Amino acid sequence: ETVMLGAYIAYLIFSTMGATYWAFLVTFIGMAIFAIIVHKVCYEPFFNSPRHISLMCTIGMGTIVKNLVNVFTNGQTLPVPRLFEGSIMVGPVTVSMVKVASLTIVVLLCAFLSFLLNKTRTGVQLRAISQNRKAASLLGINVSRMTMLGNILACGFGGISGILFTLYYNSFYAYMGDKLSMKAFASSVLGGLTDIPVSAAGGYVISIAENFGIMVLPSGFRDVIAFVFLILVLIVMPGGLSATMRKIAAYRERRKADAAAK
Repeated sequence: ETVMLGAYIAYLIFSTMGATYWAFLVTFIGMAIFAIIVHKVCYEPFFNSPRHISLMCTIGMGTIVKNLVNVFTNGQTLPVPRLFEGSIMVGPVTVSMVKVASLTIVVLLCAFLSFLLNKTRTGVQLRAISQNRKAASLLGINVSRMTMLGNILACGFGGISGILFTLYYNSFYAYMGDKLSMKAFASSVLGGLTDIPVSAAGGYVISIAENFGIMVLPSGFRDVIAFVFLILVLIVMPGGLSATMRKIAAYRERRKADAAAK
């Protein structure tokens, strides 16, 4: 629903101001405000409660938001103007600018988030709270402030994802988040749930499997193909791509160590 709401904010901006790049900044700010509201309502009151309490609260919040937007849009699929026009040639293949822009933005956001989480003090605090909130609090970390920051980043990036989705398909509808949430979860599981760039790569792997699948099957099987592919991959690689890459790296290190010993 954060993706859907970000797309809706962008649609309102496009409807009033036309296709403008300012939609990214305004949408991020709007989603940051929404994130603060969600934090105050669904997270902060339940810091000392089991985690599933906050989970149920956010599910309820998402349902409310989804149905309110559906009422405001009269349940219609709304057209969205193009922002990235034209195409470029990549060898013999013609690639639309919206695909190039989407890939570029995803890579930049992944790089920024990976740097933030792994190379900064703020990122260490966010990861510490994720692992053990009580221990992080005892070490002097402001749990409320850091969880709010994490929620702002999540909702803000979700909103930007919504813009890219609507620009790619040139349409918006209130229930677009339902299918996207399942695909996002599948991508994260395939990536291993711990590595942001690998999770993003998991999304591209699933999309490639979908497109190859619908070359031989009807397009209605797109979602079936995605999840069957995910199940088959996880049977072979239970830890996802990230764990498999770590195992391969560890195996190579052992081979080097054995070669050096000989």
